[in-house]
Amino acid sequence: MTSMTTTEPAPVDFWFDPICPWAWITSRWILEVEKVRPIAARWHVMSLSYLNADKDVSADYRALLDMAWGPVRVVTSARERFGDEIVLPLYSAIGRRFHNEHRREEASVVEAIAELGLPADLIDAAATTEYDEAIKKSHHAGMDPVGYEVGTPVIHVEGVAFFGPVVTPTPRGDAAGRLWDGVLLVAGTDGFYELKRTRTRDPIFD
Repeated sequence: MTSMTTTEPAPVDFWFDPICPWAWITSRWILEVEKVRPIAARWHVMSLSYLNADKDVSADYRALLDMAWGPVRVVTSARERFGDEIVLPLYSAIGRRFHNEHRREEASVVEAIAELGLPADLIDAAATTEYDEAIKKSHHAGMDPVGYEVGTPVIHVEGVAFFGPVVTPTPRGDAAGRLWDGVLLVAGTDGFYELKRTRTRDPIFD
């Protein structure tokens, strides 16, 4: 008798803040990678509002950060009520409205909740601190291993934590797989910390 073995997809943990356009593009890339490489993404929130709470930022960015607490709280509330499986669908529904449709308002979150058939009262989480400790716990799980000189996205795979990649537009198909291979190669190199160049494009959503 011949025995057959199957290789389980490697778990990849992805931390995001729904407000971040770069994390949104990278998340869509990870979904492409899942189609061409044996990985399985798991989705977690971090908070740019929490990360930058004590930093000197512009008034416009501070206003954005104040608004950004709401979506993170809503996603966290949904996860606690309905399990980890709801995180990606809700992030996708919110992110599509925020980034592809350029509608960063509470009404967009309300629409995303309704799209998934979730209870309308999930939006109440946006205005409460009830879930902030859970947000901070998730945030630290993602950010502590990679450091606080970075933001989002943050990815953990096979014991390696890294920020990025920051890329636009979303690589798809074989291009998504090749980028994944390259990112793993440099991220898994002992002593490797940074590879960067100045961004010359705004995020391209497709």
